[in-house]
Amino acid sequence: MKSESTEVTFCVRGVASPLLANIYLHYAFDLWVHAWRQKRAHGDVIMVRFADDIVLGFQVRADAERFRTELAERFRKFSLELHPDKTRLLEFGRYAAEHRKGRGLGKPETFDFLEFTHICGKTSKGRFTVLRQTVRKRLQAKLQAVKIELQVVGARWP
Repeated sequence: MKSESTEVTFCVRGVASPLLANIYLHYAFDLWVHAWRQKRAHGDVIMVRFADDIVLGFQVRADAERFRTELAERFRKFSLELHPDKTRLLEFGRYAAEHRKGRGLGKPETFDFLEFTHICGKTSKGRFTVLRQTVRKRLQAKLQAVKIELQVVGARWP
């Protein structure tokens, strides 16, 4: 009789991982943010989440600071933690440039989210807009890969 073996492979970067992150964070984060917004916030709060990438916007800075502290506590209860290099408070939005200018600071900071760098900008009529550019490192890596591929293809041509 021939013996058969079965190999089971678990892929963290597979389809299941974003799905599980969405389900887990729905209960650990989304529902909690909704309740926090209604009970604790003094101004508007917006949330955009895609799997485990999250951007939050607060009208009142004190809300943002309080939320960050309480979120760290909330995540600890679920054995989660905020990424120290990616988690930060920054001034962004319609009045960020003039507020920063009044304090003698430069342009508003930018942030990367879902492979785009988000930048405070103005339209040709002077109205606020969010400019989005492809994340520079990713764009440069893709251009380098295309350049190498073209060199390889060019070497094959007579």
